[in-house]
Amino acid sequence: MKSYIRIYGPPFLEAIKALEKIAINMPDVYIMHPLIEAFLTTAQTTEPVWANLAMNYFGPAIPRTRRGKIISKSGERMGDYDFYFEWAKDPTMEELHNLIEKIDSAFSLLGCRYTITTK
Repeated sequence: MKSYIRIYGPPFLEAIKALEKIAINMPDVYIMHPLIEAFLTTAQTTEPVWANLAMNYFGPAIPRTRRGKIISKSGERMGDYDFYFEWAKDPTMEELHNLIEKIDSAFSLLGCRYTITTK
C-alpha cells in the first residue's frame, strides 16, 4: 500500500526534504520521489546496493538502521504524484492520521499545500 503525495506551490524542494525527514523517522515506510529517481538513474552501479545509495543520497544524517530500508525498490514510476510513502505493511487508520499530522505540521511552516491518496 502506498500513500501518494501531490505538492502544490513552492517551495517544492523544501517540501520534498520535509517529507524525507518524516520518512527517516518512520521505520515501516519506504519512499520514492523524482529526485531519488534521478539519483538512481545516475548512480554508478548496475546492481544497486540500497544502503550505499541511501547513504550517498541522504548523507550522514540518515541513521544506519534506515540506510537499506528507506528507498522503495518497487520500481513504480511517480505518475501524477511528487512523492510516495510505501508501507511495509498495511497501515492502520492511526498510522495514516499520524502521517497526515506530521505532513500538516511540516508544510504549515513552509506555506505549501498538498493532497494525499492512499491505495
